[in-house]
Amino acid sequence: MSFLRPPGALPESAFLKTCIHCGQCAAACPYGSVRMLETFGPERHTPEIRPSEIPCWLCMKCPPACPSGALRPVAAMKEANMGRAVIFKDRCLNWIESGTMCMTCYDRCPLRGEGMVLDMGYVPAVGESCVGCGMCEYVCPKNAVAVVPDVQKKGGKA
Repeated sequence: MSFLRPPGALPESAFLKTCIHCGQCAAACPYGSVRMLETFGPERHTPEIRPSEIPCWLCMKCPPACPSGALRPVAAMKEANMGRAVIFKDRCLNWIESGTMCMTCYDRCPLRGEGMVLDMGYVPAVGESCVGCGMCEYVCPKNAVAVVPDVQKKGGKA
């Protein structure tokens, strides 16, 4: 299973070896977006973000709070690279209902016009600059968006 890690997370295998499970990243998050995993195995007490509950607001306060270097500093929102949004067209109002103009995911995207774009001028689509913050997943009234953790971060973009 892969987890959505906070901004600046090392590739998963290095992250798990470097994270000291201290919770300082979660304590530094003013929104409660970062929480410590309650699971078994090497992921236990490591940070994750669950965008359907609380998205990452890209405040970038968690990386500097990390004493081990498992979270590296992130200079700009566009460099967060936590994951990537996926739109389920069979649930998205603009895709399934002719004449519907739901722009919730687009309007709330912190990288509007880059992370979430409009295809054909009105249909939401995931842009090249999506960093996986999960704001779109959080606000979608039809649960038509989900963020997939950056499993390729482990070397590149998802």
